Amino acid sequence: MRIARAGVAGLKSRIEVTRTGSARLPSVPMRIPVDEILVGDCLEELAKLPPQSVDLVFADPPYNLQLEGALSRPDQSVVDAVDDDWDKFASFAEYDKFTRDWLTAVRRVMKPDATIFVIGSYHNIFRVGSILQDLGFWILNDIVWRKANPMPNFRGRRFTNAHETMIWAAPSASAKKYTFNYEALKAGNEDCQVRSDWFMPICTGSERLKDAQGRKTHPTQKPEALLARVLLSTSNPGDVVLDPFFGSGTTGAVARRLRRSFIGVEREEIYAKAARARIAKVEPLPADAVSAAPTKRSEPRVPFSAVIETGLLKPGVTLRDEKRRYSAVVRADGTLSLGNVVGSIHKIGALAQGLPACNGWTFWYFETRGKLECIDSLRSSIRSGMRDAAE
Repeated sequence: MRIARAGVAGLKSRIEVTRTGSARLPSVPMRIPVDEILVGDCLEELAKLPPQSVDLVFADPPYNLQLEGALSRPDQSVVDAVDDDWDKFASFAEYDKFTRDWLTAVRRVMKPDATIFVIGSYHNIFRVGSILQDLGFWILNDIVWRKANPMPNFRGRRFTNAHETMIWAAPSASAKKYTFNYEALKAGNEDCQVRSDWFMPICTGSERLKDAQGRKTHPTQKPEALLARVLLSTSNPGDVVLDPFFGSGTTGAVARRLRRSFIGVEREEIYAKAARARIAKVEPLPADAVSAAPTKRSEPRVPFSAVIETGLLKPGVTLRDEKRRYSAVVRADGTLSLGNVVGSIHKIGALAQGLPACNGWTFWYFETRGKLECIDSLRSSIRSGMRDAAE
């Protein structure tokens, strides 16, 4: 793994001579500094990246917290809040300009079907969302990270801030082929769709990076579980994940573990140093533990007529729904008949229920050994045979 400051060292170019006799340096191709931390201003470093070179962006920008002095607990101990210079802006206008500039720079390096997550609090996320839309990004979801162990509200003057918001967006409304591992997410969630409210704890315990004096290395270190869900949801092994505000390197650590590549940009060398040491200790998971799960869309198309042609169902068999409310007869040509109406498994399923549409593969069942079995199992059997034949 390479974790080093970016540059163009090692790239050689020769001097060309034009017809007029003047010397000219040819343009040097911009390289993709995968698995590196670029130390410097994010706008300057992003400008060095090739256009359309990253598959996913996770951005944890300054929140512009607008703290007014120190915050104390009831026992008068001082809260370790964020008061670093990198989170201070003179005005909302200055913060908005900063946000517009870095989002524009990031959009340039995103592939056409890449997506971006931006995380924030009530201090900044609404301004970020508005600017995202102004720049042409297409918002796909807002996701609420509900914290299992939020910091209490010590002054008792407001509700406890128990969540942060992530905006997930594509670079434009025309981006239709972005990665979303729907089937894998649903399977891992006990066959239920994953919701847009995520309940998980903040970063604590051994995961929290600390210096020799036991102080937090970075005040806003995000939990690895949060980044793992982001990367597992919207990227695949081998993808390049960009984090323009790299901080303590959570994105890089999770990317390495899940066999993704990363590009980190961080202006503070002390954070970059801690991130390098952290990532160097990470062991990638076995390839088969993180390989992309097959999706239904990627499977070869199997027409219902193939079920008849291969003899898995015989013409004249009666299909029923799971609750045995409706029935239809299988015809020799792969259609179904419902009374005098003939049509596909989807059309007849919709007609039986009085609905505009129906997935016939999951609606219709056949009887075998006194039990009902979904006809989709027959399609799976055919697909399995097709894979075996291909091998």
